[in-house]
Amino acid sequence: MAGIQEIYELVEKGKAKKVAAAVQEALDAGCDPAAILNEGMISAMDEVGARFKNGEIFVPEMLVAAKAMKNGVAVLKPHLATGAAGAAGKVIIGTVAGDLHDIGKNLVAMMLESSGFEVIDLGVDVSKEKFLETYEANPDTKIICCSALLTTTMPALKQTVALLNASAGRENIKIMVGGAPISAAFAEEIGADAYTEDAATCAQKAKELVA
Repeated sequence: MAGIQEIYELVEKGKAKKVAAAVQEALDAGCDPAAILNEGMISAMDEVGARFKNGEIFVPEMLVAAKAMKNGVAVLKPHLATGAAGAAGKVIIGTVAGDLHDIGKNLVAMMLESSGFEVIDLGVDVSKEKFLETYEANPDTKIICCSALLTTTMPALKQTVALLNASAGRENIKIMVGGAPISAAFAEEIGADAYTEDAATCAQKAKELVA
């Protein structure tokens, strides 16, 4: 019988093909869906994130673990109380205008989903207006994450944050920024709430910001 511990280990090891069956078995055996999500999968991703930060594993291992979790959540979703999978809140994420990098952004989105957030992924080359429009259409959003991976798109990041800072609901959201050329000092200078250097730290910080 697949228990929560087995699901934890499958996610941690990135066994994407086996997770769905293990989750179904655990459900059939009467395991609580929320416990499968929180103790089985989210806590496994927390462990993966910690190991990534310590340099014990790298991006590929983290991606396979996130994919395994995604497969497990797909089976679990119909059994969860509505919104439980996005219980931590809503996040809008995108790479700023002129920037076509998406690996880092995708990893952050997966880690945020793994931490219980509902993620609206706008993709790459996202205009500042698109970030604002999406926020206005989703006023219950808690966090907006903007990434810039090139020094040439840092001005676009600055303009995006400036537009969001001037928006009506600014006090209700936290703006997080990241990307290779970005620093905590730059984040502070442009008026963002937080900067994180990698996907694992971003997910952790996001949880702190909405707590």
